Amino acid sequence: MMKNLDSEFPESILVTGASSAIGRAIAVRLAVDGYNVVAHYGKNRAAGELTLSQIEEAGAGGRLLSFDVSNRAQVASVIEADINQHGAYYGVICNAGITADAAFPMLMAEDWDKVINTNLNGFYNVLHPVVMPMVRRRKPGRIVTMASVSGLMGNRGQVNYSASKAGIIGASKALAIELAKREITVNCIAPGLVESKMTEDLPIDHMLEAIPMRRMGQPEEVAGIVAFLCSSEAAYITRQVISVNGGLC
Repeated sequence: MMKNLDSEFPESILVTGASSAIGRAIAVRLAVDGYNVVAHYGKNRAAGELTLSQIEEAGAGGRLLSFDVSNRAQVASVIEADINQHGAYYGVICNAGITADAAFPMLMAEDWDKVINTNLNGFYNVLHPVVMPMVRRRKPGRIVTMASVSGLMGNRGQVNYSASKAGIIGASKALAIELAKREITVNCIAPGLVESKMTEDLPIDHMLEAIPMRRMGQPEEVAGIVAFLCSSEAAYITRQVISVNGGLC
């Protein structure tokens, strides 16, 4: 456990998609580590409030934000208002994402668009309003984005999802170069098969045969990597993609 040392004035970290299994695990772990957590949810307020209650149970401060990450104007409006009221964030965890799987010949245009708009355009929509306020802090900062093993090696039936996640990897690496001199690190995590709502309907037994560890990952295992990347010990780590996939690739 890596505690946020300035406990009197804890740093704030925005976590998008904090109402999902992985997002909630990240938010709670960061709360345990002493950060103020700004927990984002999309449409499910009850799930967002559950995350906030767990943040508070961990002894940390927190608040909720709601926006559609694919709606650029809405995201900018909500985030800018939050920054104006509470100050710039120390870190941002871009975790929100969706799938809409189908074999490519059957992939509908709207399913291509909504996955790209949420996953890849969401990278721009969330980070563009926060980067300059982070720079103006003149202090170190942390950005962690969520890719996928699908973005590294592709996956059958996930051409849209794989494209969006590969794009996140490229965008993260480029942004890391731009922000390195500002001591703002940008790293990417590429989870494999992690237990969550996204994996409920998958042929798990068949998929486990390809994973050397022969098990699914847990959200808390992803959250632990995020917590490390947000810590002072990770200050010299940037522009990296860290796989959490049980040896799949």
